[in-house]
Amino acid sequence: MTLDLHTLFLVTIYVEAILGLLLLFVWAQNLALRAVCWWGFAHLLRLASIALFGMYGQVPDLISVDLAMTGAVLWLLICRLPVLADDNNLRSLIASGIITAYTWLTAYEFWRGRDEPLVSRWPAILMLFAQGALFLLRTPMLALLPGSTGDTLLGSVWMTVLSSESLLLTISEAFILLAMAKERTELRHRTAAMVDPLTGIANRRSFLQDAGVAAKRHIGNPRPAAVLLINVDRFKSINDNFGHAVGDRVLAIFAEAARKSMRGSDLIGRFGGDEFAAMLLETNREKAIEVAERIRASFAQMTQDVDGHQVGATVSIGLVHSLERTLDIPELLAQADHALYCAKERGRNRVEVASLDMLLERREQGASGGLGAAAIGAKSAA
Repeated sequence: MTLDLHTLFLVTIYVEAILGLLLLFVWAQNLALRAVCWWGFAHLLRLASIALFGMYGQVPDLISVDLAMTGAVLWLLICRLPVLADDNNLRSLIASGIITAYTWLTAYEFWRGRDEPLVSRWPAILMLFAQGALFLLRTPMLALLPGSTGDTLLGSVWMTVLSSESLLLTISEAFILLAMAKERTELRHRTAAMVDPLTGIANRRSFLQDAGVAAKRHIGNPRPAAVLLINVDRFKSINDNFGHAVGDRVLAIFAEAARKSMRGSDLIGRFGGDEFAAMLLETNREKAIEVAERIRASFAQMTQDVDGHQVGATVSIGLVHSLERTLDIPELLAQADHALYCAKERGRNRVEVASLDMLLERREQGASGGLGAAAIGAKSAA
């Protein structure tokens, strides 16, 4: 089968136009996808470059070769050197090097953002790297491939291969880019649903979900664990005295202090308002208390001055430690809540560890409160 190079050029031009307009259409539907916009214009720019290059032999080289290589000022300056002016092979080698550099730099940009977990990122990197390598090998292959001549640029086998590869790769890259844009949008929506926007840590739903997953793993490999429930002391007064902006800043500072005081494997989340929860995995009782005290002391230190205000905020922490094979997250949170209540009653700015005596005392107080309320109700009725 013989491929007509001029036909490939025409098909490539049409494909570039369609893909460029398609990407711009997708961007118009969601203006936040700026990368799609840039890629759309890049396709249209490449269309113009290919169209000019396809005119090789019909118009001066300055137009068909030099201007077609929109990589641009460097290329134009180099090609004006006397030693290169009449040597198409050397100019092609330099052009291939420039294209390879741009292509590999694009692949590097995709790789540099790998912290964002996008599956579609990796085939894009692989294809860009392969395309750059293909351009880099252009000159050696031009000499080795049968039917290739240095004087007949458009008639060479290599140019047919390169044109076919570029066409297929262009289509593939556009579809991968669209897939990446879609994947990134979905990831941001999931992140927005699972991350507290003020503090940047997990929200209640995400924390409970992650804690549930950790509890399932714990069954197969039981280790000591601790659950903390944390409350900013007199947070309403902070808002009233310094304003809600400072209050929000205090909550963000707490999240920062907690993250610095905990391991990366531990869990921290905002339950709502000024209430936070944490889960320390594979931690003995003494270590859990040490971490809680570190959070408390670090937060108190970091809020001595908040945006020029002497806030001096503190936290109360309720802690429950578990040696059980099964972690009942709701029950552990309830016990930590009892310990937090005791910390508030005993003066705030302290860590209290849940104990059996504490739980019995709280239940007795609850029962007494219920009887007292019933007696008041009966007296009122009488």
